[in-house]
Amino acid sequence: MWARVVEFMLACWLAISPFIFAYPGDATFFWVNDFITCTVIAFFSLISFYKPLKKMHLCNLVVGLYLIALAYVLKGDPMESTLQNYMALGILFFMIGIIPTDATSPPQPWRDFYEQN
Repeated sequence: MWARVVEFMLACWLAISPFIFAYPGDATFFWVNDFITCTVIAFFSLISFYKPLKKMHLCNLVVGLYLIALAYVLKGDPMESTLQNYMALGILFFMIGIIPTDATSPPQPWRDFYEQN
């Protein structure tokens, strides 16, 4: 559960990053990219709390790969701090995205065994 909360917090960070890094007025692509990406991340993080969709948080790995690829492709862009933010967030999503939602609980077979006894 804590990993999904951290993913949601990172989505909030991505949503406010245009204000923190002071994007110039002609950076419409970055504004739209940040809004869409943070919405997708928050959606995948929150929907993974629903038991039938508990593996949806793995889709954030794709979003992390997208952010890393975007930072790599646009590396000559003058918005260096934005691209560093994308790279750092992409790496964080790779580290946190593989953690199961119920990581603080014992494995499911163990829980089933203890419920039977």
